[in-house]
Amino acid sequence: MRQGLPVLLCDDEPGLRDVLALALRRQGYAPVAVASRSAALAELARAEPFPLVVTDLSLPDGSGMDVLELARAKSPNTQVVMMTGYATTEQAVEAMRKGAYDYLRKPFSNQELFATLEKAAEKATLLDENRLLRQQIEQVEAVEGLYGKSPSMQRILSLVRRAAGAAVSVLITGESGTGKEVAARAIHRASARKDAPFVVVNCGAIPEALIESEFFGHEKGAFTGANEAKPGLFRAADGGSLFLDEVGELPLLLQVRLLRVLQEKKVRPVGGNFERDVDVRIIAATNRDLEEEVAAGRFRQDLFYRLNVVRIGLPALRERRDDIAMLARLFLEKHRTLQRREVHFAPEALSWLMSHDFPGNVRELENLIERAVALCEGERITPVDFLDSATQDHAHAAGSRASDSGAASLPFPLPPIPEEGLDLERLVTGVERHFIEEALRLSEGNKTQASSYLGLSFRAFRYRLAKYGMHDGD
Repeated sequence: MRQGLPVLLCDDEPGLRDVLALALRRQGYAPVAVASRSAALAELARAEPFPLVVTDLSLPDGSGMDVLELARAKSPNTQVVMMTGYATTEQAVEAMRKGAYDYLRKPFSNQELFATLEKAAEKATLLDENRLLRQQIEQVEAVEGLYGKSPSMQRILSLVRRAAGAAVSVLITGESGTGKEVAARAIHRASARKDAPFVVVNCGAIPEALIESEFFGHEKGAFTGANEAKPGLFRAADGGSLFLDEVGELPLLLQVRLLRVLQEKKVRPVGGNFERDVDVRIIAATNRDLEEEVAAGRFRQDLFYRLNVVRIGLPALRERRDDIAMLARLFLEKHRTLQRREVHFAPEALSWLMSHDFPGNVRELENLIERAVALCEGERITPVDFLDSATQDHAHAAGSRASDSGAASLPFPLPPIPEEGLDLERLVTGVERHFIEEALRLSEGNKTQASSYLGLSFRAFRYRLAKYGMHDGD
């Protein structure tokens, strides 16, 4: 149910128009019913666009195609459903070419109309959300790649902007997957060094025997295999920024050399006799607690102070749940564009994401969205599409075992029978009613969608509504 969602309804048959308007009102829509092309165009000319338009093709003073064209011209997000009792293939193709969402041939049932409008409303809502998302992205353009409306992320964005304008070292901390490299790139791109190199090095991925050469370079013949001179990462980043990812992994010997470079702003390549000036801004990141590493003697205190001039602590995604829906839609837009798929979230998909703990943080969220876009069937992403293959295989195997034993496969454990016994019929009735109410809540009262959540036909769902006295009057 789309509570209060405006719908422009245009049909010159008074009886049909009144019946449809009443049915739409009962479903929670806010229909504006008119009888002619001119009246429909007048309504469309008002300030606020209609998200949904339902119009007959043949009107007494013109064509419903004109209504379609004006509605789409005023708001590309408006979804238009055409109705006619005399449709031809050519008319249907022409309407779809001009942007109609769907085409209903009279006579049609209320349920056909409601199902079509529900999908059209989902698309209109999605387009509006994308528009708002783009506006939000534009508002944080100065810190490219970092997004968030939660209070914790607003503080981070403010700190990133201020750190970008200061020529000091920055230490970024946070759990794996929180976006430390994204934050480092944002600082670089918002700084005066944005046109100079941004060089990334994973301090834990370089063999200890080669790490000094990688950082400071080497001269030809400095060691076996040094067949030519190499400038090293500091000189490669000269004038720009050097991002030391997982800086807590550096061996103590290299920490001494790194501290001297930060102090003197000079590097001496392995096997070299002369130092070379370098102008590099250091941005370091770690998921370790460097204060604990210092106390344990695994990280030099003086280097820690050199790196920790400005500290940015990125929150875990579970600590900024207000950002999950926005980030999910951002990643959806990114990956459906890359994969060229027209898919969108079902309401329960976003509910699932909002309740997930995300041990892998933002990286896990993007991975879930990318996989769901690639593997979902049809145009709707549901929670099932977020489950990895191992989970699905496990669930399938569990279901097979339950079927073999004659037991139903349930997604949750059941309690044992208490010693005093139980009223099974009352218990089953309570459980069934609970899930019917939950499905109606999740679908915002849309019974067609609620029945699909429960795997029931619409008729079976309506029977249960009547059984439990949950009539809605239509």
